Amino acid sequence: MKQQNHLRFAKSASAEQEKVLLDLALANPINAEIMRRIPELPLPQGMLVSGCLYQSVWNGLLGHDPTRGILDYDLAYYDDSDLSYEAEDVIIQACAKAFADLDADIEVRNQARVHLWFKDHFGLDYAPLSNAAEALERYMCPCNAVAIEPDADDLVIHAPFGFDDVFGFVVRPRGDGTQIPAASYKKKTNRMKSLWPELNIVALAVDPKNSKSV
Repeated sequence: MKQQNHLRFAKSASAEQEKVLLDLALANPINAEIMRRIPELPLPQGMLVSGCLYQSVWNGLLGHDPTRGILDYDLAYYDDSDLSYEAEDVIIQACAKAFADLDADIEVRNQARVHLWFKDHFGLDYAPLSNAAEALERYMCPCNAVAIEPDADDLVIHAPFGFDDVFGFVVRPRGDGTQIPAASYKKKTNRMKSLWPELNIVALAVDPKNSKSV
């Protein structure tokens, strides 16, 4: 059977996948502009993460507008010098002002304090992180776990699970699924499938109530 065109990079070498991901993610003008401005902001380890990246890739491979279906643009950073919400809110407001001209919902979160609110939101424990990129290892699905970070004159891509799921249009639970909120997974995957019907959605087969931590 002839491979579908949108899956043409599904089995490519990781170096080629990385290049294509960067090209297609930055073909989204909002991603490109956010990346340009990150170094100018008080964002230690600042990086653009997850949906706005892999969804831009899917849109590009399917011939859609690169911004199609993207709800928000997640901007992560790591600062453990002050874990109060007030300190994080100062950064959130600074970024809101810096990106006010962009027609996009940009969500800024300090990864150093995720463990302080995660259980209240999702019902699962969450151990403290040691850096911003480490958070990717705990994302709901391997395809979610991608980030682009500006580093001096270059861009660094973080993808702890690789790129095969992104380019294979596969959405599956991370690990054995025991540390994933079932309601969140269902809501997320239902929306994805409605926007990108080409996706192969793998059901969550494990009851996350047995989970002890994330």
